[in-house]
Amino acid sequence: MPDSRLDELLERLKTLQHELEQEAERLLAEKRQQFSYQLHRGRVVFERRFRRLQRQYRTGLWTFLRQAPLATVLTAPVIYAMIIPLALLDMTITLYQHICFRAYRIPLVRRRDFIVIDRHYLPYLNLIEKINCAYCGYGNGVIAYAREVTARTEQYWCPIKHARRARGEHHRTRKFFDYGDGEAWRRGREKLRREWED
Repeated sequence: MPDSRLDELLERLKTLQHELEQEAERLLAEKRQQFSYQLHRGRVVFERRFRRLQRQYRTGLWTFLRQAPLATVLTAPVIYAMIIPLALLDMTITLYQHICFRAYRIPLVRRRDFIVIDRHYLPYLNLIEKINCAYCGYGNGVIAYAREVTARTEQYWCPIKHARRARGEHHRTRKFFDYGDGEAWRRGREKLRREWED
């Protein structure tokens, strides 16, 4: 496929991505209205009557524990032990970008754009479910945050596409130079080091 065709498709994809994000925001606003909540300084606040209604769906803590499958109980310590490497990754990737990105004038990745912990406000979750949801929100957020930091690092140091496609490539890869095109890499690398718009 010629590069011009690929560029055209990427531009269409970018436009569609923008439309998708606008539609997702619109739908989220509808859901806020439907489920009677608002955001105040990052905190979710439900209307009192809706909160009461939602509490009827909460499973009591002891009932929840009694009904938990044995495999869930036995694997819980393994799952929760992952909080240690996740927190270590969070701490080290944050330290890394604050030192290195400032040195190379790479825009910092805003951690709060990736790590969202808000499910514990849901009135129909019991304590264990709230902890589980906070854990998953944190874990997936840290991985997404770390991915964006490493993607920006790759864009700065080695923006070259791989010889074969890898599953789940990050969005910055589209800007990278073709595998084997040494001339483009030498000629355009410095310019690409300054292109941080998504």
